[in-house]
Amino acid sequence: MNASHPFSDLKTIYQAAIDRVDPYTMVQSRVTLDDSTLNIRLDDRQMRLSLGKFKKIYVIGAGKATAPMAKAMEEILGARLSGGLISVKTGHTDTLTHIDIIEAAHPVPDENSRLAAQQIIDIAQKGDETTLFINLISGGGSALLACPGQSITLTDKRETTELLLACGADINEINRVRKLLSGVKGGKLARHMYPATSVNLILSDVVGDDLSAIASGPTAPDTTTVNQVLGIIKKYELAARLPSRVAKLLESEAQQSPGKKRLTDDEIFSKVHNVLLGNNLSALNAARQTAEFLGYNTLVVSSRITGEAREIARVFSGMAQDIALGNLPTKRPTCVLAGGETTVTIKGNGKGGRNQEMALAFLRELDAHSDGIENTFFLAGATDGNDGPTDAAGAFASQAVLEAGKKAGLDINEYLGRNDSYTYFDRTGYLFKPGPTNTNVCDLQILIID
Repeated sequence: MNASHPFSDLKTIYQAAIDRVDPYTMVQSRVTLDDSTLNIRLDDRQMRLSLGKFKKIYVIGAGKATAPMAKAMEEILGARLSGGLISVKTGHTDTLTHIDIIEAAHPVPDENSRLAAQQIIDIAQKGDETTLFINLISGGGSALLACPGQSITLTDKRETTELLLACGADINEINRVRKLLSGVKGGKLARHMYPATSVNLILSDVVGDDLSAIASGPTAPDTTTVNQVLGIIKKYELAARLPSRVAKLLESEAQQSPGKKRLTDDEIFSKVHNVLLGNNLSALNAARQTAEFLGYNTLVVSSRITGEAREIARVFSGMAQDIALGNLPTKRPTCVLAGGETTVTIKGNGKGGRNQEMALAFLRELDAHSDGIENTFFLAGATDGNDGPTDAAGAFASQAVLEAGKKAGLDINEYLGRNDSYTYFDRTGYLFKPGPTNTNVCDLQILIID
């Protein structure tokens, strides 16, 4: 792809956002060691822990961003570390000295996900009142720590996860179901670590930064009820498609305590310190600053965009038309920024992700409403560098992309119909492939009207 100036700006703005939420940098800037005191800078205060009262310090965790977080903690704590283990998505790794790494599958867990969960539980259960756990949590942790609860198997969890991902459920709904089926999510890791002290450094990939939803909340109190889970199953008409053991577990739970909250033990959570390091809004603020530096009148819409990717694409298309034709709500040259996490209801058997689907739906809108199209440039990208089960973070949309598709004889409706956005953009040459970023704070949408 021959990048024009707006395409170059789209990539520059995206990279500025990624740099702001670099996990290594965030840990180094928020966590310091002063003699034997660990200082953690919170938004409104300083947290101080005297390491002298701890005989052992372990680093554990799971998520796409945990390798650089672990590297930062190794440099801060050095020989004080007793060891540890993190689970990362395959390829999202780093070189560590004291902390072991297991690479596992995402978004559907595999045997390594189960192995990582069991080994981390084993480490957690060794802790006592003289033990400190530094627990690193980021997006992807739900799949990377898979501990099938009670009578279900890893295969059951895999099949249930695949159903939830395909039906259009949002991340909060998916994680509510996951927590009920897990032996480590929904605050259960905190139970395994008790009575040890834990400091949990968290990078949010969840709209609204609900700690009980990030990586399915392994160290956060769980307020999910069985009735809520059953409501999700009913909403997406999944009951008849669930693995039999999962269906039996839900039935049993419903009979015992349908409205009971899962785990909110005050004594356990008195030893838990959850620290939010960064989120989508942090990335958007950096993107805004860079867009303004590049000369754009910049508007940040929201960090909480949710809903079907195709419908959000129509919203962006409407904004693009207003700006291109009427300089509303801001004058050109304009950069509109947003973030969040959309969903895709899968009806075909193609290849893609929610960002590629959004870009392709936006491209269809450009074709239908072509006034001002020559000035419109759009990028939808995942902050982790992988959109769905692909090697692309997302895709670009513009007049040049549309013309390339028409020249190749590609029908946008056909590719959207089978959820095959990756193939469309691969054939036109407009996939966005920055590679794994080793961070994860939901998605970014960047719209330029030149």
